[in-house]
Amino acid sequence: MEETKLSMYQLYKEMLNNYLSEQSEEVLYNAQQFSKEMMEKDMSPEEMVSLHISVFQEIKPDLPKEVVDSFDLLLEVMIGYGLAYREHQSLRDRQRQLESELNVAARMQQSLLPENKVDMEDVDFGVISVPAGKMSGDYYHYIQDEHGCVGVAVADVIGKGVPAAMCMSMIKYAMDSLPEQRLQPGDLLENLNRVVERNIDDDMFITMMYGSYDPRDHKFHFASAGHEPGFYYRAKEDRFEELETKGLVLGIMPKTSYNESSYQMETGDFIVLLSDGVTECRTEGDFIEREKITDMIRNYKHLSAQEIVNNVYRDLEKMQDFQLRDDFTLLILRKNV
Repeated sequence: MEETKLSMYQLYKEMLNNYLSEQSEEVLYNAQQFSKEMMEKDMSPEEMVSLHISVFQEIKPDLPKEVVDSFDLLLEVMIGYGLAYREHQSLRDRQRQLESELNVAARMQQSLLPENKVDMEDVDFGVISVPAGKMSGDYYHYIQDEHGCVGVAVADVIGKGVPAAMCMSMIKYAMDSLPEQRLQPGDLLENLNRVVERNIDDDMFITMMYGSYDPRDHKFHFASAGHEPGFYYRAKEDRFEELETKGLVLGIMPKTSYNESSYQMETGDFIVLLSDGVTECRTEGDFIEREKITDMIRNYKHLSAQEIVNNVYRDLEKMQDFQLRDDFTLLILRKNV
C-alpha cells in the first residue's frame, strides 16, 4: 500500500511540474487518465486534495501563509464532500441492485401472461396490456378448452411492484389448478377468492372480470369481482351496453358467491374487457368519459380485434401526451360467424 502511495505521489509530482512549466493539453489529458487510476485504486476526493497539497508544497516550499491556510480549509471541505460522495455512491449501487431485481421481477411477471393465440374460425380475439411503470398491477388471461370454449379475464391487483407481481403469480397458478371450473365464471371466482383471501395481506385485494364464450350455443357467460365494468357491443343496433354484474372484490371475505350473467352473441357482436387504466385516462386534468372509449372502439370496429385494441391504446396514449398514469389493459372477443 505504501509503495502504491509513493508511486502515485511521484507520478502526480511529475505531472504537476510539467503542467506548471508547460500548461500543455497533453498534460491535461494525462491528468484525466490519472483520475481514472485514482478511482481504480479507490482513492477518496480528500486523499486527492491531500496529495495535491503535499506535492505542491514540496515544489513551492515558500508559499504565502494565506495559500497554505486555504489548503487547510479546502481539505476540510473535501473531507465532507468525500463522505457525501461515498454515501451517494452507496445509494446508487443499491439503486442499481434494486433496478436489476425489478428487471428480473418484470420478466417473471411477463412470463405469467398467456402466449398461445386463440385459434378459432368464429372468434376474433385481441388484447393489449401496457404497464405504466416497470411492474404492472394488471393481469389478463385467456384459455381455450377441448370443446372450443374460450375463457377470458382481466384483473387488477390493488398495489404495485413486486407484491403485485407475486399476487399475479398466485392468480395464474390458482386458475391453472381449477381446470374443471375455469370456464364457469361464478364458480371460478368463488374458488379463486378463497385462495386469495388465505394468501394475501389484509391491505391488498384483487378485482377481476371473468367470462367464457361457448361456440356451441354462442353464449357468453360472465361474472365480476368488483372489477371495472366492460362493454357488450350489439352489431345489429350499433350499440354498446355495460356488462352489468356485481360481486365483492377477491380477498375480502372467505365465503363469497358471484352471480353470473350472460349474452346470446350474434354475428359481429363483441365483448370488451378492460382495466381502470383505460377509463381513468386523464385529458387536461379530467377523466375521460366511458362514452369516449366506446366511440373510439366504434371508429375501428371494421378492423380486426387486435388492431382495434392497438389503435385505441395509441389514441389514448397520444391524448395523455404519451405518459400513462396507470396500467392499461384492453381485451376484445368478437363473434365472427
